[in-house]
Amino acid sequence: MKHSAVTLEDKYEVDSDRFYLTGTQALVRLPLLQRQLDVAVGLNTAGFVSGYRGSPLGQVDIQMWSARKYLADNHIQFRPAVNEELAATAIWGTQQLPLTRGAKYDGVFAYWYGKGPGVDRAGDAFRHANYAGTSRHGGVLLMAGDDHACKSSTVPHQSEPALISAGVPILVPADVHDLLELGLHGWAMSRWSGRLVGFKTVGDVMDSSASVEFDLKNFRIRLPNGDHPNAGLRLPDVALSRRRVCSPLACRRPWTMPAPTGWTGW
Repeated sequence: MKHSAVTLEDKYEVDSDRFYLTGTQALVRLPLLQRQLDVAVGLNTAGFVSGYRGSPLGQVDIQMWSARKYLADNHIQFRPAVNEELAATAIWGTQQLPLTRGAKYDGVFAYWYGKGPGVDRAGDAFRHANYAGTSRHGGVLLMAGDDHACKSSTVPHQSEPALISAGVPILVPADVHDLLELGLHGWAMSRWSGRLVGFKTVGDVMDSSASVEFDLKNFRIRLPNGDHPNAGLRLPDVALSRRRVCSPLACRRPWTMPAPTGWTGW
């Protein structure tokens, strides 16, 4: 029986649809897949990754640096930060690309990564970035690394309360394949809703490895019909101009954040 040639580099080759990789390596493969998806529909986008390492995301920077050739070929920048809040602020800035005249790209898809306590540290940047909005061809994922069993932390930690407080919805991948599939769905959600999307990671997933089959050509994302009322950037953002359409006790319709007078949006 004839076997096809298999190498360790298959995990980052854009043409391969089956590859063996760890959970951390899946976070390197993820932006490569997003770039391919965008190119397939005629978008010229770039990627940006920044954060501060800590278990279970302690190897992200090592894997990113080892794959620098693949990242560069796909217009993806990796810039580890001095701390979590600086990384979050840089991620926030990527979404303001459409406000820049003569921009080289249609948008920048980005993700932040950090251990659970880093989510607490970066909370102010998350909240303001969420109010400001994400670009329609960008999108932001927040990779929150949680150490429930306190394996390498001073206290056990979970990030859901902090993310919920900042108005960030949360996805929870269950295995290596989920890191890729839910990651792409998360960026689509972020673009459609104009919101940052949380991405909870734990050691059992990040430290595992698997042979993954991912057919990107037949991968489809289904979004609700029509535009989300808060989609796109909401800058300039005047806090006191926001209003609720009704009391949360009277109905469950979401908050609306109308643009200030004179803002033409997209």
